[in-house]
Amino acid sequence: MAMQRESKVADRLALIGGTGSTEQHTVGNNAGVSAVGVEMTAEAKKIAAQAATEIDNFLNTIWAEEGLADNTLAAYRADLGKLSTWCSDNGKLLLDVSRADILDFLAWRVEQGVQPRSSARQLSSARRFYRYMVREQRISEDPTAKVQMPKLGRSLPKTMTEDEVERLLDAPDTDDPLGMRDRCMLEVLYASGLRVSELVDLRQEHLNLRQGVLRIVGKGNRERLVPLGREAVTWLEKYLQNARRIILQERRSEYMFPTRRSDHMTRQAFWHIIKRYASRAQVEQNLSPHTLRHAFATHLLNHGADLRVVQTLLGHSDLSTTQIYTHVARERLQEVHREHHPRG
Repeated sequence: MAMQRESKVADRLALIGGTGSTEQHTVGNNAGVSAVGVEMTAEAKKIAAQAATEIDNFLNTIWAEEGLADNTLAAYRADLGKLSTWCSDNGKLLLDVSRADILDFLAWRVEQGVQPRSSARQLSSARRFYRYMVREQRISEDPTAKVQMPKLGRSLPKTMTEDEVERLLDAPDTDDPLGMRDRCMLEVLYASGLRVSELVDLRQEHLNLRQGVLRIVGKGNRERLVPLGREAVTWLEKYLQNARRIILQERRSEYMFPTRRSDHMTRQAFWHIIKRYASRAQVEQNLSPHTLRHAFATHLLNHGADLRVVQTLLGHSDLSTTQIYTHVARERLQEVHREHHPRG
């Protein structure tokens, strides 16, 4: 067996032009591979570090200029990190890619099973990054400039009927302090249309119970005042009166809705809370934390609210983002018409 292995090594060395004894070539070849391997590893590390620095500089700049939320910056970092890794794996520098390289990267992502919407976001992140690099005169051309966005169908946000919302809100056991907290969070979410990140980040200083409003700092560091309504204010008063104090057990927390350990609740934790109560309320559709926000907007429009008012309440900078809810509301009206009109 040992002789066979030595023979195979000799055969390989002969193919690359080696001469001399097997032992000499084996040692020499291993030394060469080791040296090259170390050199390539060091070079790869250098390239990766350089790319990470470029991405950090980009993120720091757009954060300073636009005050983007941490979640938005994290999404940019994740998207650009994938592109950087692909470049490194293919022996390319992040700032030295071509249009063809971007297309190859997107095609590779599709082969990995990525959906068109994710590919579109990936391209959008890359485009933002390379436009910044052109602006800073780090590169002369944007390699994404002539890359078309993937075609996306208009996906309507998932919402709930008013009956489903009522069942969901009634699901928590309000005799339990944590159940009271959860009921209060659901009431506030449905009454205000907050993003889940805004809800879990809510602090007592943001709440004015006397006026029944919340002061929210949303995406892009934009501040808005959101009315709560009598029902949500009532539940907040009940929660603050006793349940929150019991949850904290003489500990302190700056957050309105702390966990049982007095920590900051994560978006993921609240998503699991919603899923649990949806199951208890027998709401069959697959809910997400944003579903109540969608229901808030859709139900307002169903009851005659002005689109501009809904835009302000949701904190949308662009009216077109809010307009998608009119399609949901229109579908619901058509459904009611078909169900109840004699000629529907």
